[in-house]
Amino acid sequence: MLCQVGSRWARLFRRYPEGNYACDIAENSASDDYGAMSLASLLLSRDPDLVRPLRSALEHHSIGVEVCVGPNAGMEILLSEHYDAVIVDCDDFQGGSEVLRDMRGMTANKNSVAVAVLNQRTSTAQAFQMGANFVIQKPVSSMNATRCASAAVAMMTRERRRYYRHPFDFAVTAFFGKDERLEAKATNISEGGMAVSFSEPLPASGLSKVSFFLPEMAAPLEFRADLAWADESGKAGLRFVDLPRKAQEAIEDWLTRQLATKAKPVSAKPQNALSALALKEKW
Repeated sequence: MLCQVGSRWARLFRRYPEGNYACDIAENSASDDYGAMSLASLLLSRDPDLVRPLRSALEHHSIGVEVCVGPNAGMEILLSEHYDAVIVDCDDFQGGSEVLRDMRGMTANKNSVAVAVLNQRTSTAQAFQMGANFVIQKPVSSMNATRCASAAVAMMTRERRRYYRHPFDFAVTAFFGKDERLEAKATNISEGGMAVSFSEPLPASGLSKVSFFLPEMAAPLEFRADLAWADESGKAGLRFVDLPRKAQEAIEDWLTRQLATKAKPVSAKPQNALSALALKEKW
């Protein structure tokens, strides 16, 4: 089975001609780091033949699953709670297509991985236009569910890591102009930048680059950076610019490992009372 995926995610998979993409699941299954991460998903469906294989496949990858059987409750939950993935039974769940379309306008879930499950009424192209990253066609077997879950978890991890800021205390050397440098302490780091604290006033010349060691690395990372913001207390935000590929991969890999250590057991409990009202059922 080839699981179709939207073109904005194609860089994570084998390259196919421009347009729709297919995931070669055998070559792109999730790594141990991905599987170890604590991720959460919301499944909107009343179809037990869909819920059973998808829940089993997702929980196999340590992805927590909440099942919502009411469209209004689903919209309420998505407005207030974040999920790494939202799976919508578009054709056999009342209001499913509207939920898929509207979630992209919700602050909490606008970047969540969206999986559209179709049953002949909605076309694949329409599902992608509504914001789906993956499209699965019914009937969904256990094997098909497992393969798509394996592919989707890589996307879920990528999105989680993009916005994750790891709190950490390490030394950073900031270079200003041609030859000025200041030592700083970093308080957190993400894929795109870091928060730091300077003990001295910042030079008038602009920030040009930064240099620092990540734990367990023998050589420092050094690349261009901009000063995104700074306050009078010496705290500042640095934005990474034109990251060399090796530096980008080193930061991404390190952040993935840090996220993996934060993994928690999959919980069957709803996140709050609103989730309980969503009629989460055991099928």
